[in-house]
Amino acid sequence: MALSKNVMKVQPSATLAMSAKTKEMIAKGVDVINLSIGEPDFVTPTYIQDAAIAAIHSGKTSFYTPAGGLPELKTAISQRIEAETGVHYDNKQIIATTGAKFALYLIFQVILNPGDEVLLPAPFWVSYAEQVNLAGGRPLAVKTTGMGHKVTVEDLEKAYSPKTQAVVLNSPQNPSGLIYTAAELTAIGNWAVSHDVLLISDEIYSNLVYNGNQFTSVVSLSDAIRKNTLLVTGVSKTYAMTGWRMGYVLGDAAIIKAMTTVASHATGNPTAVSQYATIAALSGEQTDAETMRQAFEKRLNYLFPKIQSLPGFELADKPQGAFYLFPNVKRAVELCGYSTTEDFVNALLEEAYVAVVPGRAFGQPDHIRISYANDLDSLAEAYQRIADFIQTKGNMEA
Repeated sequence: MALSKNVMKVQPSATLAMSAKTKEMIAKGVDVINLSIGEPDFVTPTYIQDAAIAAIHSGKTSFYTPAGGLPELKTAISQRIEAETGVHYDNKQIIATTGAKFALYLIFQVILNPGDEVLLPAPFWVSYAEQVNLAGGRPLAVKTTGMGHKVTVEDLEKAYSPKTQAVVLNSPQNPSGLIYTAAELTAIGNWAVSHDVLLISDEIYSNLVYNGNQFTSVVSLSDAIRKNTLLVTGVSKTYAMTGWRMGYVLGDAAIIKAMTTVASHATGNPTAVSQYATIAALSGEQTDAETMRQAFEKRLNYLFPKIQSLPGFELADKPQGAFYLFPNVKRAVELCGYSTTEDFVNALLEEAYVAVVPGRAFGQPDHIRISYANDLDSLAEAYQRIADFIQTKGNMEA
């Protein structure tokens, strides 16, 4: 039986594939430290769990909700975004979805025609390109020349064509942790407006910012940029709610309406209990979220110089947000006698029992992504295992 041409273009998620392999080894009793998955190691805060349990006991989670989310959830989303960005969105400009990943999937489904191009500044999150493929579009990796893996207007101009429909911007960025300044975002936003190119701003890590750095939302820059932008975010990272699968998009009402129509045929409504949990997360005290943010900051400050010190690892720019390090390991791969980053990563997992993700999936094959969303003891042990692995392999080759 033949599969569709679109599906044949799509590769499995590299991060989920590595995490699945890691969990399989752990289930067999192998002591693997998993630094491959973008998932907080914290349990969802108690007040959110309690709100979900109360909603279940009330009976109101037993039934369908509107496909685009409960009205009271949209209100909570609107209020939280306005508190953080100063920008107000009406409920008709908001859709709640089964995770921010599905939010992005819906966007590409409703804005792309066959052959339309989407610009993806490299490095980029692994699912962007595959979701564009699934919508019949053409993902184009854009080589970035700005400081710390940042795309510039000049980079975008070189990649632009009459078929360019959208550009995806991710700040704080997965996998590098970079944050675009207000000036950089303004230049990119104005470029998108002038070229009639939709700006898709993935701000899922907007609340995970460290060491006094500042985050600016694209939608706060000007009315013209806001009207030309779809803001994508969710609760998974900020509130340790990855398993609840709740994301949302804010933007043009016509696009939101079209996304809601597609969602009504794809998933129906987001899971009801997760919607009530999200209302609690967004409306409640943000103390737990801040406690987790501080823990990530401490982990970053511990692990960054350690990774910098590893032979053959190059990591000049300290991440400002998210919870990843993205070193260039080309020299380390050569030092250890491997021909590809993938070979190096597989050996690191199978021999040193540390799981990371090769950078090819993010558009930069000489890099690896290391998640520090893990406790300090595990990070310390993982660093030592990597250091010992490189020393052993390097000496063997010598």
